[in-house]
Amino acid sequence: MSTLQEQARALGDPTRYSIYHYLATSDDPVDVAELTEHFGFNHNAIRQHLAKLVAADLVVEEKATASGPGRPRLLYSIDPSADSRWDVTGPYERLSLMLTEVIRTGDSAREVGQRTGRTLRDEHEGDDDLTRLCAVMARQGFDPELRRRRDRTDVVLRTCPFESSALADPDTICQLHLGIAEGLAEEGAIEVEDLIRKDPRRANCRLQLSVDEPTRA
Repeated sequence: MSTLQEQARALGDPTRYSIYHYLATSDDPVDVAELTEHFGFNHNAIRQHLAKLVAADLVVEEKATASGPGRPRLLYSIDPSADSRWDVTGPYERLSLMLTEVIRTGDSAREVGQRTGRTLRDEHEGDDDLTRLCAVMARQGFDPELRRRRDRTDVVLRTCPFESSALADPDTICQLHLGIAEGLAEEGAIEVEDLIRKDPRRANCRLQLSVDEPTRA
């Protein structure tokens, strides 16, 4: 069975589709407790529906940052690769909107990326700057991995959501990526120093960051 068929089958259940749509319209990842309260089902029923959505590559599961004893909560959000036909704005639809803005305004891809990053930053308030940057890049489909070293901090983008477009025009697409990161970091404790480009088919492009660590009293 193809991925498309699996997704259609998973969303054929009305309750499962409602859960999927709830996640699609949420600004932040959602836990089981919130879904249980909203839909009025028990935890096990919600978990079973989520498992089907995860297996169909419609939803991603991640662990929340530990805030105390016990297991960290599991959070759920729409898989960035989910096609827009399922009422989700897919990566290439997002890309088309940014490229349209480049054409309409005459601004550079980097400038348009920066504006996009600022908008995404304002939609994700509350986290520290580095956590927010990684969380937003994850939701955009970049699968970021934070790597800290003594003298620098990098974010490795393990997936390129615009792979085929980046192969055709790496300068434009990578400038969009760099601008998005710069917009996310703007007015915070992070400065994006550079984007080290790699073959988009293998991904692992690297954002080099300068992080202004708070001084200890």
